[in-house]
Amino acid sequence: MIGNAVRVMRIATGEEADDIVDDGKDPAAKALGAKGGKKRAENMTPERRAEIAKKAAESRWKKD
Repeated sequence: MIGNAVRVMRIATGEEADDIVDDGKDPAAKALGAKGGKKRAENMTPERRAEIAKKAAESRWKKD
């Protein structure tokens, strides 16, 4: 914890650069993707959403 505090202090004073990890994805594209998922869910019937959720749960709990 102290190490993090020292790093923040060094970044604030300009002694060290603040390196932000870039995941390679466009922020605008990520925002649109989130909007698209919500819109898709709104347009689906409750039965279809339940089917998708059931399939996802089965995949998650499937034993290899």
